[in-house]
Amino acid sequence: MIRSNTNKIIILLIASVWLVNGLFCKVLNLVPRHQEIVERIIGNQNSETFTVIIGVLEIIMAVWILSNYKSKLNAIVQMVIVATMNIIEIILTPDLLLWGKFNSIFALLFIAIVYYSYFKQNQKHAVIS
Repeated sequence: MIRSNTNKIIILLIASVWLVNGLFCKVLNLVPRHQEIVERIIGNQNSETFTVIIGVLEIIMAVWILSNYKSKLNAIVQMVIVATMNIIEIILTPDLLLWGKFNSIFALLFIAIVYYSYFKQNQKHAVIS
């Protein structure tokens, strides 16, 4: 499949969301609220370690996105992770979320962008053999 320049930019932005959240917010702990969320969900013990592990996994997700390897599987994994993560956070830690319960709107928007970029936009630019 051939991607349009606009879709390539959207994919880069999606990857950057994972990279920024993983590296800066979790691994480097520049946004301590992320560790507080993990702490509240799993308990105080090892929350710092789990936060770093989650951050590393988010960085790996960014690399996977940029690699374009099994991109549709990648998109499905992204959508499931974002939905699951947000449901858990809204139930257990709504007071720690940046936009409170409105976070779900941003999560759904992100999921919609991922879906459109990987499943709908690619159909428009598919090469017919």
